Amino acid sequence: MDEATFWACVKDSARPDRGAPEPPSHALPADLVHLLISKVGLAEAEVAEMSKEDAFARLQKHWNDGV
Repeated sequence: MDEATFWACVKDSARPDRGAPEPPSHALPADLVHLLISKVGLAEAEVAEMSKEDAFARLQKHWNDGV
């Protein structure tokens, strides 16, 4: 890290690029995956194939209908 990057982090809270990969835009949030598996009872493989929209809809259906 160079000095300018260091001070930008200290003064402006600008996080430096550490080379960590960004999660794919289609990745499901971990807490959503956990709820679908532990509360709804879906299999991990089934959840892995879901889109974000389908996953949220399935969780909402569980909350609304208990299914």
